[in-house]
Amino acid sequence: MIDLYTWSTPNGRKVSILLEECALPYKVHAINIGKGEQHTPEFLAINPNNRIPAIVDSEGPGGKPLPLFESGAILIYLAEKTGKFMPRDARTRLICLQWLMFQMGGVGPMFGQAHHFLRAAPEQVPYGIKRYTDETRRLYGVLNKRLGEAAYLADEYSIADIATYPWIARHEWHQVDLADFPAVKRWYDTIGARPAVAKGMAVPTPP
Repeated sequence: MIDLYTWSTPNGRKVSILLEECALPYKVHAINIGKGEQHTPEFLAINPNNRIPAIVDSEGPGGKPLPLFESGAILIYLAEKTGKFMPRDARTRLICLQWLMFQMGGVGPMFGQAHHFLRAAPEQVPYGIKRYTDETRRLYGVLNKRLGEAAYLADEYSIADIATYPWIARHEWHQVDLADFPAVKRWYDTIGARPAVAKGMAVPTPP
């Protein structure tokens, strides 16, 4: 059994989508980051960096429980554990990891900053808004070019797509019209039609 500590954010939804895609049994522990529950001693014992998501796999390597944080590391672990959604061909595997790191180092941080300056900042900061919305659109352009060449980020559906999809699902938050990026829209619609993706995006269930 896998215990999933999560909240309804793009990073949290990456892991619940993959768990659903792999049909792995898991138990959801909602960590309400709006109420600061990520700072409790119980959660910090699992993730000292006080960020969701985190997991504890009771059947980790060697049959021992494994606590794990950082969404990218969790995706790689679960893909390797199940043998699913990580390309087996060495070249394609590296392409998958490349686009996963693109999400981790680019899409997530930059889109997150755009969210902050557009929606959460206590005052309007024109420099911050322009800097991060410009970079967000640039990253959409990179994705659009890639997805104009291939059906999925690593040619086949993989954890790279699973990691990126929940961030694109908030395109309205960063004031992006997907019609401006038709290859991204085609990809987004295709992935969104997967039943496991819809289930994973609904985790945790609202109180």
